[in-house]
Amino acid sequence: MAKKHVAVVMGGYSSEFQISLNSGAVVCEALDKEKYLVHPIHITKDGWFFVSNDGTKQPVDKSSFSFGTGTETVKPDVIFNTIHGTPGEDGYLQAYWELLGIPHTSADYYQAALSFNKRDCLSVLKNFGVRCANSYYINQGSEINADEIIKKTGLPCFVKPNRSGSSFGVSKVHEMKALMPAIEKAFGEDSEIIIETALVGTEVSVGVYKKGEEIIALPVTEIVSENDFFDYEAKYEGKSEEITPARISEKETEMVQKEAIRIYKLLNMKGITRSEFIIEKGKPYFLEINTNPGLSKESIVPKQTKEAGMTLPAFFDILIQNVLL
Repeated sequence: MAKKHVAVVMGGYSSEFQISLNSGAVVCEALDKEKYLVHPIHITKDGWFFVSNDGTKQPVDKSSFSFGTGTETVKPDVIFNTIHGTPGEDGYLQAYWELLGIPHTSADYYQAALSFNKRDCLSVLKNFGVRCANSYYINQGSEINADEIIKKTGLPCFVKPNRSGSSFGVSKVHEMKALMPAIEKAFGEDSEIIIETALVGTEVSVGVYKKGEEIIALPVTEIVSENDFFDYEAKYEGKSEEITPARISEKETEMVQKEAIRIYKLLNMKGITRSEFIIEKGKPYFLEINTNPGLSKESIVPKQTKEAGMTLPAFFDILIQNVLL
């Protein structure tokens, strides 16, 4: 059987560029070379390139997503998408690949766009009875009524950019005077922001993926941050402890996994997603869903697959085979 050409797409245009390169490198290393011809593709603001082992760059032809490797021209059979943030996690590239007829491992374009927009995603899920924190939305340029915000969310609250990842621009606000600076900081990342009640409880994260027609939840990870919350430092600079499996009861574990699977189905997802929850008084409250979760050595999903008794090559193979069918 001929080996399939897999383009591992990484980089992107957001603050998460470097984190995505780390995820992409892990995927390139782990994919089974007996089955796949693996091609690293860097998507940057300066251009799209195939990057060979010796660092040589060849431009990607955007009309077909094909590229030269120095010996041949390749149009990939499948794309393994590891971009965090725009344009690979918010639907832009997905729509383009779908127009070109190239299968890819991430959520479809509409699902990606919807879940990337935290406000819209919460609005949809709340209608299906998914428990979420109280929230308040503001757009840049609109009048800000601090009293009204705190009346809705209470203190402490979180101020977040609506469309960004890795906790860029997020603040936890404990007192009224810190609210406006936090809003300004969030507007530095996005023109839309969301302010939410800070739930008190155990923060957990759970990966969900599809294997054929079956939707499977991975073991649950508990997140214990040294900082005030799971911010960028906590995520990537070792300022947090991630405990897999989470130190929660069997009943809570089952409840979180069930809710994560339900959300995956409600949003009509595919590929691997990672949902975050806070368990407050024994009930899971949904925070957000990532459709291209980190796959680097420090990331949560690789730790969960290991706990589930799976190797990364086997797991990545499932994600690729799902879309090659």
